[in-house]
Amino acid sequence: WYLSALVRRVFRAGMRHSVVDNRWPAFEAAFFGFDPDKLVLMPQEMLEQRMADPALIRHRRKMQSIPLNAAMVCALRREHGSVGRWLAQWPVEDTVGLWRQLAKRGAQLGGHSGPAFLRMVGRDSWYPTADVSAALIANGVIDKPPTSQRDLNAAQGAFNQWQQQSGRPQAHISRILAQTVG
Repeated sequence: WYLSALVRRVFRAGMRHSVVDNRWPAFEAAFFGFDPDKLVLMPQEMLEQRMADPALIRHRRKMQSIPLNAAMVCALRREHGSVGRWLAQWPVEDTVGLWRQLAKRGAQLGGHSGPAFLRMVGRDSWYPTADVSAALIANGVIDKPPTSQRDLNAAQGAFNQWQQQSGRPQAHISRILAQTVG
């Protein structure tokens, strides 16, 4: 389940979500229901066949990320018992660190893909949308959209403080912030 959600997020990046979602049943069929144990063994020739399939979105780099992300899922299962356990054990106070780990260990998971994946699977995390960034700037937390580690860490610190003060999940705080601007 986690691998399917992760790959779906990778394919949604830069595309209309409905285009990806409409083709998702074909992806599930073509990629063995996103069974990571099968996908780590997928030969390059089979992946090339999938890249020629008109029922799929034939984006080479995104397609090539599938077996790499399957390998990450398998590694996380070996190390932590499951992807869900790894995500649950990661401290919410270090969401930015979790994003970094996803980008480092996985493929095509930088930028907004890591945060979006976490939201898709129900992990409490804030999301650096344009509106959230504008609210962080308006509140003097950062002075430009957070892309540097310094700015991401400053934003994380503000979310941690607001969570401690309010008792709300960081996902709720993120949504509230987004609605204060624009």
